Amino acid sequence: MLTAEIMDLLDSTIVNVAGPSLKRDLGASPSQLQWIIGSYALALGAALVAGGRLGDRYGRRQMFLFGIVSFTAASLLCAIAPTNGWLITFRTLEGVAGAMLLPQGFGLIRQAFPPAEFGKAFAVFGPVFGLGGILGPIIGGFIIQSNLFNVGWRNVFLVNIPIGIVTIILAFKMLPRSSGDRLITLDVTSVTLSAGAAGLLVLPLIQGQQAGWPMWTWLCFLSSAAGFVLFYLRNRHVARGAKAPLVDPSIFESRSYTTGIGGLFLFFAGFTGVYLVITLFLQLGENYSASGAALGNVPIAVGTAFGGMLSGAVLADKFGRKVLQGGAVFQIIGAILLLNGLRHVDALHQFHLGQLIPGMVVCGFGTGLVVAALFDTIISAIAGQSVGSASGLLSAVQSVASSVGVAVFGTAFFAGVTDHRSPVIGFRHALEIQLGFVATFLLVTFFLPAGKKENAWEGSPANSEPLA
Repeated sequence: MLTAEIMDLLDSTIVNVAGPSLKRDLGASPSQLQWIIGSYALALGAALVAGGRLGDRYGRRQMFLFGIVSFTAASLLCAIAPTNGWLITFRTLEGVAGAMLLPQGFGLIRQAFPPAEFGKAFAVFGPVFGLGGILGPIIGGFIIQSNLFNVGWRNVFLVNIPIGIVTIILAFKMLPRSSGDRLITLDVTSVTLSAGAAGLLVLPLIQGQQAGWPMWTWLCFLSSAAGFVLFYLRNRHVARGAKAPLVDPSIFESRSYTTGIGGLFLFFAGFTGVYLVITLFLQLGENYSASGAALGNVPIAVGTAFGGMLSGAVLADKFGRKVLQGGAVFQIIGAILLLNGLRHVDALHQFHLGQLIPGMVVCGFGTGLVVAALFDTIISAIAGQSVGSASGLLSAVQSVASSVGVAVFGTAFFAGVTDHRSPVIGFRHALEIQLGFVATFLLVTFFLPAGKKENAWEGSPANSEPLA
């Protein structure tokens, strides 16, 4: 399961360092680059809830195997894509395949570990999750720089093939067999509404700045909001009937889950977007090579690894929401340190990575603290019979948030480059936006239960206090 998660995390971020290579080989424009990066997360987010429900119906092991085979095949298609349009199409297919794969992970962890050991499982799962997303650009940079077989950026997709084959073999031999519940149905109307609403949210974020924010972009935002409302109403209507809704309404009875979902959206939009901008700044602004930009991300990876291990192994179970708040504070401090480092990039454009390293380490540490604790807090609050629906929605929100982050921060960066002819200005804009995201996330954490995390297995919150 960890291998599959790492494949997804690498594929979500490994393309970040391929921008100059894609621009050179395929003539990709800024908006096309954002679509190549963001279409995967968008398709993943749009289909994840359906993927979780399909796992409930057909069995999580079966859907895991179907997803990993499809994901590996789609990665091969991406590697041989002849144009930007085909690459975006195949990235979308790859996202849909990932949506069949990833929601099964949380359910399989719940199936494999007893309640007393679930937190220990996340002590491993959380840091790997956080570190995998940061390591993507690092690994991608060295893959592109090595240029094996002289195929350039295509190697970032080819690397999935051997990993996928090994994962298929391991999953077939090791994952527990389970039969799904064929009485569970898939509400196609709900799937269509959720996918359409997600697409209408991200489309104007990616295309709006380049198009000058015409009327259609604002109509897309309104239509997206209406689509999500209709999705909610449709699920309530289906829940009152004989069929199973796409999203089980009972999951929203948990305060930890509902509040955590909102915080998760803010957190992933913020850190995914700003880490993309760091890579763009080093490559497009400071002319770093792919491997140079990869090494430039090492301070973030080190901070994330340390924060994730500390949070998952020691802090999350003991201090609950205080760990999330501490992580947010570290991210705010890190963003301020990064802004201060950019202040020293003067008119002569004197820059060295040491100006950014303190801020990157502190930001990474805060990211690691939050990731391990946040997933543990959210998924622990869900009873076993609802874990498929809850896992699908959780992963969907995370992926749509990542796609929104890529769109918002990418737009801010390229707007700074275009309007002011300076990647430094674009980077500053992105950091200011991140401060807003993280500050809002910090406020949301105060609405989580003040004590230890809610534990659905025990039938009631475990050692938790009422909301303040």
